Amino acid sequence: MTRSLVIKVTAGADAPERANQALTVAAAAVASGVGVSLWLTGESAWFAVPGKAAEFPALPHATPVVDLLGIVLAGGRVTLCTQCAARRDLTGDDLLPGVRIAGAPAFVEEVTGEGVQALVY
Repeated sequence: MTRSLVIKVTAGADAPERANQALTVAAAAVASGVGVSLWLTGESAWFAVPGKAAEFPALPHATPVVDLLGIVLAGGRVTLCTQCAARRDLTGDDLLPGVRIAGAPAFVEEVTGEGVQALVY
């Protein structure tokens, strides 16, 4: 059975440690060969926009969010919540290459798959 991890992050600049922790776990899972699906919701939606992750404040003893997001984009899947995108007037044209927009039905499908573990930050 293939292992996979779905991580839903709701925090951004409003809770920097929680946001960084979610991306750290996602990047570590990618590096370990685990299939990763990272869902950006709430304030983390801004990470899907070019340049926004680079503006995230650096945290002591933590890898920068822009680097972590790059690892996940290179080896996993990143999804921006449909409603979160709409509330911020974001469309597919506004996003980093490789980020898709999808809603709750796609999230439910992912987290209910066999061998899937889900985390919410």
